[in-house]
Amino acid sequence: MAKCTLVLFAAALMTAATVSRAELSVTQGSAVAKADMRGTTAQEWQYTLRPGDTFLAVARDLLAAGVSSGDLRRYNDLSSHALVSEGDTLRIPLKWLKRQPEPARASSVTGTVQYISGISGQKRPLQPDTLIRVGDEVLSGTGSATIELADGSEIRISPNSRLIFNRLTQYGKSGMVDTRLRLNHGEVHTRVKPVIEGGARFEIETPSAVAAVRGTAFSLQTSPLGTDLQVTDGVVDFGAPGKTRRIPAGYSASVSTNNTNGLIIRRLPPAPNLNPLASPLTRLPAELSWAESPAPEYRLDIFETDSGRWVESRKLRNNRFDIGLLDNGDYEIHLAALDPRGIAGMPAIMPLEVALQARSATLVSPENGATANDDMPEFQWNLNGSNEVARVEIAEDIEFSDIITTSEWAPETRALPSKPLGPGQYYWRVVTEAGGNSVATTEARQLIVNGSLPPVRIISVNYVDSQVRVFWEKVDTASEYRLQLSEEPGFNNIIKEATLPDTTAALRLIPGRRYFVRLKALSDGPLTSRWGPGRELYLE
Repeated sequence: MAKCTLVLFAAALMTAATVSRAELSVTQGSAVAKADMRGTTAQEWQYTLRPGDTFLAVARDLLAAGVSSGDLRRYNDLSSHALVSEGDTLRIPLKWLKRQPEPARASSVTGTVQYISGISGQKRPLQPDTLIRVGDEVLSGTGSATIELADGSEIRISPNSRLIFNRLTQYGKSGMVDTRLRLNHGEVHTRVKPVIEGGARFEIETPSAVAAVRGTAFSLQTSPLGTDLQVTDGVVDFGAPGKTRRIPAGYSASVSTNNTNGLIIRRLPPAPNLNPLASPLTRLPAELSWAESPAPEYRLDIFETDSGRWVESRKLRNNRFDIGLLDNGDYEIHLAALDPRGIAGMPAIMPLEVALQARSATLVSPENGATANDDMPEFQWNLNGSNEVARVEIAEDIEFSDIITTSEWAPETRALPSKPLGPGQYYWRVVTEAGGNSVATTEARQLIVNGSLPPVRIISVNYVDSQVRVFWEKVDTASEYRLQLSEEPGFNNIIKEATLPDTTAALRLIPGRRYFVRLKALSDGPLTSRWGPGRELYLE
């Protein structure tokens, strides 16, 4: 039985090797073998001209220094007068292609991840869209990050990992890259574009092993004890330096640091059988379940489809999980059974769309047109949707063109404003949000906050001939002012009263008599007000 297993495994390896040699196509080109002008066999890349391409522009963009457009014409058996156009193919030896540094880019970052510059050694937080160049390092700490290479390949860095970028090279504008990385410790998950035998490379080195990729999806973990590999698509050449074996999809391989046991190869646990979920999901939480298996544990990962951001990663002991707290968008769910050593098997992958719809809340209190004697009134409502958060918004106009205060976003059904409300008339409403981008708004209600306008203080008095001009402080919430003039300080006998729009007034007084003046602020709303202190006037 053991001999049969070995024979089957060898056949799988031979099949995978055949597939990897056949997968030579890359963006706008492929590699084939041809005898070059010196009679030796060379790996070559075929470039198909696109709209607007010219022979000289292609030669300038793709050929390395020392290789001329004439060399390219002779290699393709083209005369100096021959014309090429869209759809024609040029053959280019791989060694003739221009090589240039091409930075990678952080497409998403979650949690605490540090970026260490290879030039200055400076450490700073890694941000989305940060460019990563040769010699730079990413130290993930408690967070995770997704790095995108120039050819679109993805590297997902797990927490507590350190990845060094030793080489990031692109072959002109061919779309091919040569990438060499070192994983000092931790874990990475990769999805690598197919590479060309003898041309582009993708290689990850660890302290105990090396993984050379031919176009695949795989995971790699390294620690002081050794390095583990799991291949879920394509093939990987893996093992101690100089002693690699070709590992196909569906298998794992391990190398210990002391290398006493050599390369250990095992079949990965099969992918779990996921039960279907409604898509799009319009309500959360939703239960994800799968058929039971002998696996002691499972690993669940959720990724954003577009950015590759790691949204969720956890180990589970049972065969169900409640999905919640996802914003609207497209995701990939990856579920894998863990073997007794904790190594993840082949993943079951399920696309998932979340499309939550916010529903307008039902307002409870205060009633429309109600009066509040508190400058921090409480607002209440009922939510009508699922997985929603809400806040109250307060404005001085019914169009809410200038919102003066709100409450915090929360899944609660009551809230206080974030700052006190001065006396006056207001409008309030409740806004609900679901999935991060679906919003619903209630109708507006009127609320009157009682209070008193501050007393008006007279600033100065000017006497000019028989006229007295009085100046007083402006009250921001006042629309106009009431002035009273009396001949006694108790203002029991008012001899003159007027309503004024400004903060000054001219009074004509009889010389030799004593007068007293006072003011109070008036408002368009139902605000109460009180008189300011009186001021004695005397014209000689």
